[in-house]
Amino acid sequence: MKSFSSHRSWGAVTGSVLVLSSALAQAQGVPARKSAAQRVEALEQQVVEQGRQLDAMREQLREQTARQQELERALTQQAVRDAQAATAAAAAAPPPPPAAPVGDAGRPVRVGAAPQGDPQPPVVAPIFDQPGILTQPGHYVLEPSIQYGYSSSNRVALVGYTVIPALLIGLIDVREVKRSTLTAALTGRWGLTRRLEVEAKLPYVIRSDDSISREIFTGTASERAFNASGNAIGDIELAARYQLNQPQADEPFLIGSLRFKTRTGKDPFEVVTDCVTRCEGNTTGTGLPLDLPTGSGFYSLQPAITWLFPSDPAVFFGGVSYTHNFGRSNLSRQVLNGQFESIGSVKPGNVWGINFGMGLALNERSSFSMGVDLNSVGRTKQNGVTVPSSVRTQLSSLLMGYSYRYSPKTTLNVTVGAGLTRDTPDLTLSVRLPMSF
Repeated sequence: MKSFSSHRSWGAVTGSVLVLSSALAQAQGVPARKSAAQRVEALEQQVVEQGRQLDAMREQLREQTARQQELERALTQQAVRDAQAATAAAAAAPPPPPAAPVGDAGRPVRVGAAPQGDPQPPVVAPIFDQPGILTQPGHYVLEPSIQYGYSSSNRVALVGYTVIPALLIGLIDVREVKRSTLTAALTGRWGLTRRLEVEAKLPYVIRSDDSISREIFTGTASERAFNASGNAIGDIELAARYQLNQPQADEPFLIGSLRFKTRTGKDPFEVVTDCVTRCEGNTTGTGLPLDLPTGSGFYSLQPAITWLFPSDPAVFFGGVSYTHNFGRSNLSRQVLNGQFESIGSVKPGNVWGINFGMGLALNERSSFSMGVDLNSVGRTKQNGVTVPSSVRTQLSSLLMGYSYRYSPKTTLNVTVGAGLTRDTPDLTLSVRLPMSF
């Protein structure tokens, strides 16, 4: 019994322990289950929040992708437009010339064929009346100029006074003549096409002659000094020039020209001649004009051909011309007191001319030229008969010219000439200032 009771006591104790353990376990399990549910709920909230963030990021990505696609389309369209514009410009513009290779000395060497088109003559310092370069179409050039000439001779024997170096009228013995001529001119050139230009020249002439002569038929050894001057408009000139060829390599430029000279200036038959005691039947006057003429008194027409040959670094140039002077009939000279002396018909001699020279570019702005101008003047005829005292006259000058490009449209040209024959002016100095528009 005691044993049974003891067993019951241990059983009760054991049961109590189990009950207490179970209650304790239950008391501990409730908070554990509650804490896990909170963590799950928190994780679900984080997942939901991250889902919303992912949705926002996806929306931003779609917007950025749309903007990028729109930008790419705009760039593609602009590239297409630029390519089309470049293609059109390349088709309209002439092909650029190939780059010149550089030689051992560092100077560009010209090789291959010249570019297609109408090439223009090279620019050189002008020393002759015929310019080498033509005016571009649609443009014009205004060229104010001034020229001074001086001549002195102590061996001239003339019968009368000169119209041109070979035309002699009157009866006079001249021992020494000093002549100064100042010509101011305004020249305009217009480019009609790439190969054709026209020109007009308006000169104003100021002349002064000092003559020392001895009266003839008087038996005296004394000499007299006689001075005469004159200033008025000169002979207006009209010209046209045309480039005859399109030169290839090693070929010169050929330019043909036609110049017409009027007689707008005061001619020798309009001035009054000193005839106080020497008129028809008298022998003691001077016979010299009291007022010097400013024109030749005759129309003339001059065809010419000019050539230019570029040969790096120099340019060779030259030309050939022929001047035909038209005669006049029923001429007379005016003397003092309103009297006139009949001369009849006069035909000045024609003139053959040739010139040649070389131009050299010193740098991008300046150049230097030198050359020789030759003219042969024929004999003068009066009333169909050659004047006995008229001979063929040879005129020759050595010319040097300098050119400086003051601006892209303005150039200063200076030319100095020295006479090589007795009949040529001793000194000529001319200054030109062509301005392009």
